Amino acid sequence: MDLFLLLCGLYTITLINAVSAASHYNCNSPLVSSLPQSSFRSSSQSSYSSAAHNAKINRRDGAGGWSPVLTDREPWLQLDLREQVEVTAVATQGRSASLDWVSRYLLLYSDTGQVWRQYRQEDGGGMFVGNVNSESIVQNKLSPSVKTRFLRFVPLDWNPSGWLGLRVEVYGCSHKSDVVDFDGRSSLLYRFNQKSMSTVKDVISLRFKSRQAEGVLLHGEGQRGDYITLELHRGKLALYLNLDDNRLRYSSSRVAVTVGSLLDDQQWHSVLIERFNRHVNLSVDSHTEHFTTRGEGDSLEVNYELSFGGIPLPGKPGTFLRRNFQGCIENLYYNGINIIDLAKRRKPQIYSVGNVTFSCSRPTLAAVTFLSSSSSFLSLPLTSTSATMGGFSVQFQFRTWNPDGLLLSVRLNRDNQRLDLQIRNQRLILTLQEAGEHRPETSAGHRVNDGLWHSVSLDTRGLQVSLTLDSEPASTLQQREQLEATGSFYFGGCPPADCHNPTLSFQGCMRLIAINSQNINLHHVQQGMLGVYQELQFETCTIRDRCLPNLCEHGGLCQQTWSSFSCDCSGSGYSGAVCHSAVYDPSCEAIRLRGGSSAFYSIDPDGSGPLGPMKVYCNMTDERVWTVVSHNVSTPVRVQGSSLLNPHIMTFNYSSTPNQLHTIISASEHCQQEVVYSCRKSRLFNPKDGRPLAWWVDQSGERRSYWGGFLPAVQQCSCKLEETCMDRNYFCNCDADSESWANDTGVLSYKNHLPVNHMVIGDTNRAGSEAVYTIGPLQCYGDRWIWNAASFFQESSSLIFPALQAELSSDFSFFFKTSAPSGVFLENLGHKDFIRLELNSPSVVMFSFDVGNGPVVLTVNSPLPLNDRQWHHIRAERNVKEAWLQVDQLPPRLLEAPADGHRRLRLSGQLFVGGSASQLRGFLGCMRTLVINGVTFDLEERARAVPGVSSGCPGYCSGSSSLCHNRGRCIERSSGYACDCSTSAYGGPTCREEVSASLDRESSLTFVFQEPFSVVQNRSFGTSGVSRESASRAREDIAFSFMTTHSPALLLTVNTFSQQYIAVILMNNGSLQIWYHLQTHRNPDVFSPVFSSLADGRLHRIRIHREDRDLYIQIDQDVHRKFTLSSDAELISIRSLTLGKVIRRESFHEDVVRAGSEGFVGCLSSVQFNHVAPLKAALLNRGSSLVTIRGSLVQSNCGAPTNSITSHNLRGNTQDDSAAANEEDDPQSGDKPTDVAVIAGVVTAVVFITVCVLVVVTRLLYLRQVQKATPTLKQHHHSIETPNRTELHTHNPARDNMKEFYI
Repeated sequence: MDLFLLLCGLYTITLINAVSAASHYNCNSPLVSSLPQSSFRSSSQSSYSSAAHNAKINRRDGAGGWSPVLTDREPWLQLDLREQVEVTAVATQGRSASLDWVSRYLLLYSDTGQVWRQYRQEDGGGMFVGNVNSESIVQNKLSPSVKTRFLRFVPLDWNPSGWLGLRVEVYGCSHKSDVVDFDGRSSLLYRFNQKSMSTVKDVISLRFKSRQAEGVLLHGEGQRGDYITLELHRGKLALYLNLDDNRLRYSSSRVAVTVGSLLDDQQWHSVLIERFNRHVNLSVDSHTEHFTTRGEGDSLEVNYELSFGGIPLPGKPGTFLRRNFQGCIENLYYNGINIIDLAKRRKPQIYSVGNVTFSCSRPTLAAVTFLSSSSSFLSLPLTSTSATMGGFSVQFQFRTWNPDGLLLSVRLNRDNQRLDLQIRNQRLILTLQEAGEHRPETSAGHRVNDGLWHSVSLDTRGLQVSLTLDSEPASTLQQREQLEATGSFYFGGCPPADCHNPTLSFQGCMRLIAINSQNINLHHVQQGMLGVYQELQFETCTIRDRCLPNLCEHGGLCQQTWSSFSCDCSGSGYSGAVCHSAVYDPSCEAIRLRGGSSAFYSIDPDGSGPLGPMKVYCNMTDERVWTVVSHNVSTPVRVQGSSLLNPHIMTFNYSSTPNQLHTIISASEHCQQEVVYSCRKSRLFNPKDGRPLAWWVDQSGERRSYWGGFLPAVQQCSCKLEETCMDRNYFCNCDADSESWANDTGVLSYKNHLPVNHMVIGDTNRAGSEAVYTIGPLQCYGDRWIWNAASFFQESSSLIFPALQAELSSDFSFFFKTSAPSGVFLENLGHKDFIRLELNSPSVVMFSFDVGNGPVVLTVNSPLPLNDRQWHHIRAERNVKEAWLQVDQLPPRLLEAPADGHRRLRLSGQLFVGGSASQLRGFLGCMRTLVINGVTFDLEERARAVPGVSSGCPGYCSGSSSLCHNRGRCIERSSGYACDCSTSAYGGPTCREEVSASLDRESSLTFVFQEPFSVVQNRSFGTSGVSRESASRAREDIAFSFMTTHSPALLLTVNTFSQQYIAVILMNNGSLQIWYHLQTHRNPDVFSPVFSSLADGRLHRIRIHREDRDLYIQIDQDVHRKFTLSSDAELISIRSLTLGKVIRRESFHEDVVRAGSEGFVGCLSSVQFNHVAPLKAALLNRGSSLVTIRGSLVQSNCGAPTNSITSHNLRGNTQDDSAAANEEDDPQSGDKPTDVAVIAGVVTAVVFITVCVLVVVTRLLYLRQVQKATPTLKQHHHSIETPNRTELHTHNPARDNMKEFYI
């Protein structure tokens, strides 16, 4: 009890101290009210009473605030806070009793008042919202806070009915610091009291600002190979750290962890290194990298000393960095020791090398920013030239992200001659522009748009023009006479009246501009005392790294220009502006619903979630859709000589990660894995004590000793569960220990234990003992989520979920059907931000949100009402680059996000599904398959506990049963359902009847696409990947059946406007060949899946499926054969598809041309190319402009099921043969009585007539019913001309019972 009271007392004291410290740290004091007049500056003032010193908040001095003159193009108000302070908030107010206020502004900060940097919030937003009147105060918190002395307010927008007026306040507290300045040749050495220092935990913190992109900040090393080095390299911070790794000690390729970018901007940056054993956090400003060091040890051993600011002996053995740090370091702490304070007090532990000062020198490298890529320029006059050499010279430094831009243009002394220096394709190009003549040029550099400062020197003195970039050798142009400049020097661009930009204007930063060795004073340019300029920003370089942090998701590669960034999603399996949307379907069930057949597919089980795509085999039968995941051991494994002490252990590596497997298993209705175990004197269990002698290990690493069944029964095999064991005294056949081969085969189907990860066998070490086992692939069927639905029948009811975690990206996908005219599908609110999806009117879906830049609204207008009680699909996404909304297959609506706006969507309230927290009208109807950011929401489970909402959805098309087959779409009817077979190659009531045609040698059918097919199929737009197929355009699905006895023959060709083609032909011997010609400069890929003849008069089914380089071919019921293409290129702008004889021959290989000239003689059936059915389109739309038919094309039933045709022929032949045999065996058969034949004939005629009458009556009744339904069906024919007519076959469930009957 005493110990408990002591602990409580210590905790109370600690809490009181913490509260006291928190209350003491109050960094929100007003800082402007006490400033003198000299602390205020401005770009201009409209009058003395509107001077800058009158801009104190809530004061009415002078004219009540600051206002610039009306002609001020770049107004600003500047504050000198007199010392280094930490600023946590700013506030603005308009000019008192006026119509003058600022509605939006930028905030710049500086230590010296010469080099400025724009302040940005944590989410990247740089614009602040100001006032809407002259008296109210608007405060903006700074997160993170900024440590500075000077602040500058830059108005962007103001009251359009008045003018610009401003009063300000700044909140914060004083900031004390210890500073040291390094000149690039100096350093501080911290020497230990003992020979070496060994630590398992280190904390190093500092702030720095640098004038160079290279330099060592910290270095230490030990004799056993340990080292730590912190350096600036190419403007990034790199940490080299080794803990007792001898491989790295003698390696020249030391690996660094880098963080940050553009750190040579002469602004303060905070650094924190935290290490515990081998775990390290490296932070620069708000960016942090977590990593684990290489090496074998946990401690860092450093000998003698640590050096700060550089390495005093560059040639010291073991060092590998070249340049010391040049700049200032502030508040440098090493494991709690204030290094700078020790140096200032001249403590013996600190040794100074070179010129070390304890104040930060003022920067002298002022820059200017060229803001516009179309209109920015700086015109400077020619200064005096060299009297002895003539010509001129220009020097400057630049940095940019843009791959193109004009740096310098000079008019020369000759007529119409100019010298242009530009960035073209990331290189420097110097061109001598001469009218009507050859333009000599030279180049320098590579990737000069890397964001770093580059030095350029251009010299025309003498008879050559030399161009020098950084420290590279000069590039020259030889001239016959001296080049002299006439007129002005144009930097970054030029006005159209004076010169013509050969490329875009320069967008970036310049500094240290000199003409003829005379430095240009940019301050004089800004004040109008020198030169002319347009769209420039002085005293600051506003470059920013838009790829830090990398906002491209799923491993996308970030690429940037000055004003934006883009993501390269190649090979990631994702698409869209930030690689957020999954390319692949989430399951095999979803592939079946979009018309896929059995094949290998890539699926993404969690959509846009963190799991990547995986390759599976989708086995689609009439009853189920199986997802098959294979592993590395596909052949039987023979085991001998194993025991419990030395068991046989086999590890199964699946084609998916454990997390992917877990997601597939949990989302499936049923999973199973077959175990085949053959044994001879090899037991599974010890008969004495029942201990397992063999077992398998499940997904969680647990040992399992049951060998079949759904429930995990202990130590049993399938034969015991089925009571079929050879010896009833044992639970398994193998436990009988027979010398003859026995078998224990079972199916493991308890989902929580699958898949089998390891197999362990320990009883094959006796004489004659042996075991052979096979573990089948993991097989699952049923998608638990794809039909997960809820019905909303009260407007006030909704399903409530936790708030969305979707600050940077969020995507939504769901299906709905309703008869209500409007309603909110889902909504989530924050303090100010929100996101909402709703049916705004019967034909309008609205997607709206606000991330701090004002409300954004996207709408999709449907040509037909959406409240038609049919399923409709909505997909929407919002990310930092754009937002888009798509309904069904309608064109998506896209809106780009502002480049410098707020990015983070901050939501605090709950997510409402089917309703709203803002009192909007709730949704009435059904919703299913709600997926947000890759997570499927369980609507059915949540609906069971909510009044006004029920689980599931009524209707015939609301279940997982396949009412419509082969891409057919189920459509609800008041008394049944209908199958829309428009996109299917099949027909009939349920889209299962083959559509076939007979062709002769001269027959050909050409289907021409209305527009380039890559657009039709993918429906892509801009840089987004809205359609799932759009991001994996290298994908084809081809299926057809054929029957012929002629070869060679051309079955099918697909060709593009870019000379690409696919061809399926029969060779002279009847074997099948598939040609893929994707790259016109290379030979086509040719594949022969079988060498036997398919021209055998039998019906063959061909399926071809491609994903990138993988090509899968299936013939009839054989397994898919996998082939690899030489390219993963997509088919660009598909022109046409041809069946039969080919007329056009350009670009085809001669073998394809030869087969095409022979045409095709036989039957083609149910031809499908992706979502197009060309044969069906030709037969149903003979007059369509998309279809061209040459020769004979006759509809037939040659594609009817093979078994029915065969059985019918066999029966016919049997009857004929038997009749002939009877005539031979019984010559008296013709003498039978005539009356018997007459009676039989009469009875047959009567039966035949009766059947005919019944058929006619039934047909008339059917036609009458169809005519009644025709007006309803006509409402759905809204396409003027489509390749396939819409086929709707209405079903009455009581009559059809989901089956087809044929007479």
